[in-house]
Amino acid sequence: MCVTAVGLDLDETLAVTDRPREKLLADATQAVNAPSLSRQEYLDAHGRHLTSESRKPIFADLLADSPEAGADELTDAYQRAILDALAPLGDIPSLLAELRREYRVGLLTNGPVAAQRGKLAELGWEDHFDATVVTGELDAGKPDPHAFEALCEALDVSPAEMVYVGDNPEMDVRGANEAGIRTVQVLYPDGPDPEPVADAYVDRDELVNTLPEIIASLDTCGSDPD
Repeated sequence: MCVTAVGLDLDETLAVTDRPREKLLADATQAVNAPSLSRQEYLDAHGRHLTSESRKPIFADLLADSPEAGADELTDAYQRAILDALAPLGDIPSLLAELRREYRVGLLTNGPVAAQRGKLAELGWEDHFDATVVTGELDAGKPDPHAFEALCEALDVSPAEMVYVGDNPEMDVRGANEAGIRTVQVLYPDGPDPEPVADAYVDRDELVNTLPEIIASLDTCGSDPD
């Protein structure tokens, strides 16, 4: 099957924070005198609010037993902390430009609209994709197949024509696989184990240099039948 489009995850695939997220969350809660929150508590709440406009519902959920703490203030503090620490994983614009010479390229990222589009603006990547889909704008987030279908629709391709690239075994790899999309799992030290259903794997440090070749290897268009 021909590959005509490449979809990409954002966090931990194309960009990371230069300090641990746990530290950024702790700094934000301390800055606004909110109760301390664990990273896992945040991730659990994040998963319950994948289709929200901002992080406010996440923090309102987490601070439900602390009415004196303000979700608005913590939302703003954490957003500033994340954007200040955000860093690209190499020359991503060059990678995207190379991919776009052969394929339509889209981004599908889980999370609130303001948070994820704020990251793209901070990185200066808003115009580097043919389509950008944030699950805060949808009725479902990854790994729900409808999220991947939304990206296919935005790029005007069928699932069979797309390869999706991401690091999370459940959200990115198994989710895309369930939607009928081939996948490349991004691997890195202390990250998730390789997911067996992935069609290919790439070390995150080699993403910029090797991803176009890996995508080309999955493009069977014009291959001789066995």
